Amino acid sequence: MSPSLSTTPSSAATIITTNASQLPANKSSLVQVITKCTVLPDRKSTAADLKLSVSDLPMLSCYYIQKGLFFSPPRIPIPRLFSLLTRSLSRALSFFPGLAGRLTTNPDDGRIFISCNDVGVEFVHAAAPSLSLPLLLPPAQDVPIEVQSLFALNGAVSYDGHFRPIAAFQFTELGDGALFIGCTANHAVVDGTSFWNFFNAWAELCRSPDTITISRSPDLRRNFFGNSTAVIRFPGKAGPEVTFSVGAPLRERIFSFTSAAIRELKLRANRQVNYSAELYGKQIHDKKLIAEGEEISSFQSLCAQMWRSVTRARKHLRPDAPTTFRMAVNCRHRISPPIDKFYFGNAIQSLPTTANVGEVAEKELCWAAELLHRNVAAHWDDKIRRGVAEWEAAPRCFPLGNPDGAGITMGSSPRFPMYEGNDFGWGSPVAVRSGMANKFDGKFSAFPGRYGGGSVDVEVCLAPDTMAALIEDEEFMHYVSKGYDAEAVNAN
Repeated sequence: MSPSLSTTPSSAATIITTNASQLPANKSSLVQVITKCTVLPDRKSTAADLKLSVSDLPMLSCYYIQKGLFFSPPRIPIPRLFSLLTRSLSRALSFFPGLAGRLTTNPDDGRIFISCNDVGVEFVHAAAPSLSLPLLLPPAQDVPIEVQSLFALNGAVSYDGHFRPIAAFQFTELGDGALFIGCTANHAVVDGTSFWNFFNAWAELCRSPDTITISRSPDLRRNFFGNSTAVIRFPGKAGPEVTFSVGAPLRERIFSFTSAAIRELKLRANRQVNYSAELYGKQIHDKKLIAEGEEISSFQSLCAQMWRSVTRARKHLRPDAPTTFRMAVNCRHRISPPIDKFYFGNAIQSLPTTANVGEVAEKELCWAAELLHRNVAAHWDDKIRRGVAEWEAAPRCFPLGNPDGAGITMGSSPRFPMYEGNDFGWGSPVAVRSGMANKFDGKFSAFPGRYGGGSVDVEVCLAPDTMAALIEDEEFMHYVSKGYDAEAVNAN
């Protein structure tokens, strides 16, 4: 079958369709590609070129973001559902023209920008008849490697956006009728806030086909240090190399924390309780409260506990060695004047907090939590601008990874609307998962809990021996819920 092309954008999804027999055999044998197509925006873009910012450029060496959603079986025939997804995607791309473009480097000055040229995104329809929700979402077990096959563009580095789609989507039917919708997006083009804003917009247009606009339009003004003249140059036009070792042995698991467990951690972090020596090894005698307005947050409390527990689980570390906990900080509201909360692009900085292994492992939770809290609380306009100036003086890609084996990098956020707003017309998602991209020993991602109320799920990637030791940590596991309830999901 020859590819068919509709060359004029219209109210219908504009697609280039390819027969499955023409596709490369790069999927797991468990996942069969049925159709692959290119979806174009339903309106011609009028957006100007979008220059990569000081927060976009460092991401060129990172893999694309890969996040997706599991859904219970829909009561919609698959052919109709496929049409709904592609048509609404076409409409959504008109509001987010950067996703349907390509990266371009100006040969004269080396500036890299997004050309909103309407070349479209990749959309894959696949089937996995031997996979099901219970198999892919097992309770209290490692994440099955088969989840990685539910995403398109595996192995794409953000610099590849010069010649590969900036975004790609895979819609997979599972054997039990459940669905997975995976999104792969260039990390030099979007951060988590932009990623989930787009996902929400796509879902909104899918469940409300007559909607003319979207409720949360992206801000395309590129005003996050848009006046910077800094560029990154790559000799030989080969692009950057990934900064961490790919293929090292890893175990990946989702740890779920109920809202009650997180409240308990927050109380400990703010020194408001006294725990028994039998359970925790020592008492917290200092019950003083953090000053008003200085309260350690729930998420900082959870991060501190994970830092302590994982550091203890890394048996090979010397007590006097440094350990660093990095978290991505959304700078949209932290600079003066602030930028729009729906600013399209990266507006983040990586915030490291460093201490000695022995102190993190042995001191109380409140000590580590306060370190994290003080660092985040100080990260406002002056510090952000200082970080930008330092980067402009020596432009470089972000060194993602864990070279000394003692670090943790926390990505994503429990505040992202992963469940809220992602009903495509047949019900809310039942689980969030990510692909193989940007995973290494010490890479964590935080998701909102499935049932809301302040619950949090943390995707944890660790070396096998460290994961085994972490699961044996009684203090840590005290806070972890029993895990994913497959029966509840299937009954949803």
